[in-house]
Amino acid sequence: MSPERRRHLTTRGLRLEYATLGWNVIEIGFLVYGAIAARSGALAGFALDSFIEIFASLVVVWELKGTADPAREQRAVRLIGLAFFALALFIAFQAAVTLALGIRPDSSPLGITWLTGTVIVMFGLAWGKARTGRELANPVLSAEAKVTVVDGSLATGILAGLVLNAVFGWWWADVAAGIILVAYGIREGTVHLRSSPPSP
Repeated sequence: MSPERRRHLTTRGLRLEYATLGWNVIEIGFLVYGAIAARSGALAGFALDSFIEIFASLVVVWELKGTADPAREQRAVRLIGLAFFALALFIAFQAAVTLALGIRPDSSPLGITWLTGTVIVMFGLAWGKARTGRELANPVLSAEAKVTVVDGSLATGILAGLVLNAVFGWWWADVAAGIILVAYGIREGTVHLRSSPPSP
């Protein structure tokens, strides 16, 4: 691969990560507002997931710019794993409180609209990252593409729960969507911690 082609692909990878960062920063504001307005634990959990996506994107930006060292990257991977566990704990607690107190979340047109856009954007970004990472032979960018796929998949699951609540009044669908996040957090946290053994 020529140096010019590598620079072009690196620039494309950075732009994809910047787009991911920008979307997730804006997303946090929308989802927090929507979660409070609709009393939706699933929306609140997905807002927290945005922080994980932001952190993962920042790790890739550091690597593509040539500023990441193996020790720092290893620490970052462990932190991501711990963040996933924190996310799972938060959502499990919120789901338990919702069920115990009998809180019935309202429908959330804002949440439904935003998550629909998120599904389209995240899968599009994931495709671009996977393609660029493959051409660059960059395992970090390729791995982060999978994180973005998971983000889009989570948005799809939560969107389904919100639509069921809005159309059929199945308030428990929001809690069920939150449980998806719990399972996801435990699984991904375990994977990240196992893939990054403690530094000697």
